[in-house]
Amino acid sequence: MGTDERRELVTGIDPARNWHLSLAWAADEAHRRGLELRLVVAVPPSHDRHHGDDSPRRKAMLQAGADALQEGGDWVRARHPQLQPNTDLLDGFPATVIGGLSAQARMVVLGSRHLSRTAEYFSAGSLVVPVTAQARCPVVVVGDAEHITQEPTYLVVGIDGSESSKAALGLSFEEADLRGAALRAVSVWQPPVVPVVMFQDEEVAVQAQRRMLCETTAGWSSKYPDVHLTHEVPTGQPVEELAGASEHALAVVVGRRGRGGYTGMRLGSVVHGLLHRAHCPVITVPLV
Repeated sequence: MGTDERRELVTGIDPARNWHLSLAWAADEAHRRGLELRLVVAVPPSHDRHHGDDSPRRKAMLQAGADALQEGGDWVRARHPQLQPNTDLLDGFPATVIGGLSAQARMVVLGSRHLSRTAEYFSAGSLVVPVTAQARCPVVVVGDAEHITQEPTYLVVGIDGSESSKAALGLSFEEADLRGAALRAVSVWQPPVVPVVMFQDEEVAVQAQRRMLCETTAGWSSKYPDVHLTHEVPTGQPVEELAGASEHALAVVVGRRGRGGYTGMRLGSVVHGLLHRAHCPVITVPLV
């Protein structure tokens, strides 16, 4: 089943933390796209070997999960009366459970605790990095609110010429069209660490980057004629430039693996950086 054929948006709820920001994004997106909304709480197995799943701590976690799902479902219905969200209290580690659900989901939405990169890797309850890395659908990480008061509203999409960034471009046009927003396509030229090229060579490199950006976006404007598209080729560090461009954006959209990824990893360094630096929702798109 292709991603476009999937009719469910999945969002994970952490009963121990405030989930309203990410759930608002998920509910609004499900409403915009006419998707079903599924709220999920995953409860990991008990560490109490003597009492197993009957331990008081696990019972308390299950009750907290059920309460959060009830409250979240009521909150969604109050926000969008047309939505009737499904709620699931599931056994298992949250990252594994939600990663598995992504195989049949149109989109996964997660909140962010704004952990450092090291803390995100080693936190027992970490969701953002493992789910973003393994999910088989776009993942939205909502650490900050959309900037809906910016006029005109806009989204940012990062383009590096990779196939995954082309997938990100398609989703970014969809999102911009659904929201009546503009789209800023940004391709960052990063100078070499050792300045061995002359100034005129830098000009040639920037022009080549701009040509690649124009070729990559060609044809999309005719498919989405109401989306105002701009091309930008700043010079600098990709994470810094994309985070700066999206400071007042509705969201920043990037491919899940660009050309800057580390060997053996499914997340590029730019994605890692944006998950911790961007001041708006970050949407990552896999190459499917």
